[in-house]
Amino acid sequence: MDETIVVVLGGGQGSRLYPLTKVRSKPAVPIGGKYRLIDIPVSNSINSGLKKIFILTQFNSHSLNKHITRTYRFDPFSEGFVEILAAEQTEEHGDWYQGTADAVRKHMRRFVLPTTKNILILGGDHLYRMDYRKILAFHEANKAAITVATVPVRRDQAHAFGVLKIDDAGRITEFFEKPKDHASQDRMECPSETLQRLGFDDPERTFLASMGIYVFDAKVLEQILSERDRVDFGHDIIPHAILDKPVFAYIFDDYWEDIGTIRSFYEANIDLGEPTPNFHFYKPDAPIYTRPRFLPGSKLYDCRAHNSVISEGCLIRDSVIENSIIGIRTRINRGSQIRRSVLMGADYYEPIEDALAKGLIPLGIGENVIIEQAIIDKNARIGDGAIIRNEKKLENADGDCYFIRDGIVVIPKDGVVPPGTVI
Repeated sequence: MDETIVVVLGGGQGSRLYPLTKVRSKPAVPIGGKYRLIDIPVSNSINSGLKKIFILTQFNSHSLNKHITRTYRFDPFSEGFVEILAAEQTEEHGDWYQGTADAVRKHMRRFVLPTTKNILILGGDHLYRMDYRKILAFHEANKAAITVATVPVRRDQAHAFGVLKIDDAGRITEFFEKPKDHASQDRMECPSETLQRLGFDDPERTFLASMGIYVFDAKVLEQILSERDRVDFGHDIIPHAILDKPVFAYIFDDYWEDIGTIRSFYEANIDLGEPTPNFHFYKPDAPIYTRPRFLPGSKLYDCRAHNSVISEGCLIRDSVIENSIIGIRTRINRGSQIRRSVLMGADYYEPIEDALAKGLIPLGIGENVIIEQAIIDKNARIGDGAIIRNEKKLENADGDCYFIRDGIVVIPKDGVVPPGTVI
């Protein structure tokens, strides 16, 4: 474990997650009421005994930097660290990251040390729980130059991923980025017999999709990245590497979700409130860590809550909450109804009297508000009697105080919805 460096890719502008990425990077987007997406790969790494972690960022990184600084502090006698590396100008590089591989290339001097044997590359916008010791052991056992973590998917999902074809030993023989047509998909389908020999048997999931998780032999990665025309792991590095290097596929047969769109973000959150969710944060031997805020327990007065997650520090009065995620410090006032929605909460408390004295709508959800199938970002002010439920059933739209993406209404961070507004 001491010979492995973890590199978490912070991603680009995150346009598909806009407006949640309007003022923050993708890994800093809140999830599950109290966590942030970056907590997933960092926690998985710590739980796997990997404590030398770099996070590469470029866009809107202030919120992420603050979260990392306040959350991950190791024992001073430990060699562990979680360090942010932002895009920077140097004598060798004067431009921004051109892709995932280019981001790693520009910081290679920090990763390749005399003690570095492997480099584990992770994405910063996925929801899953993985013991990375298993993929590292697989990598060593196969004497691989590169190992790509894969997850089996159905044919109707294959078009959204880079898909791999393997031989009977698990070595990757072909890679295709997001095959759209039937002919390409037919070519990339893995024979059921091959998957069975590798311990996976599901006739419905016969395509292996790349998870964006890679283990590289450090020297191999250094050599590959010396070729500066290759800027992305999925598009450039892996397809070329399989031609002359031992590149293997590690099959991960568990829940994994790419939180790349408003729809996937919304559905992954709502599922957390189910009695048996696909992913849960309740696992004592592999916890998901986040910033300790020392908030009081939530108070609910005359409320009805069903299949929901209510985070700490909330004040909720005479309201109905169904199939929803309620984030930290959320205030919901009398007569309000929250259904199938994600409320991210607030960064601070604000007395109602202070807001009214300033002529502001109080922070949180007002009285007699109806919110259905929506995402309410942090520090939003929703006035009394507002109705937020995509009344016109629009797929995508922009309004004065809202956005609609994939049919879901999104109120951006610090957004204000006047009293009586109908969306």
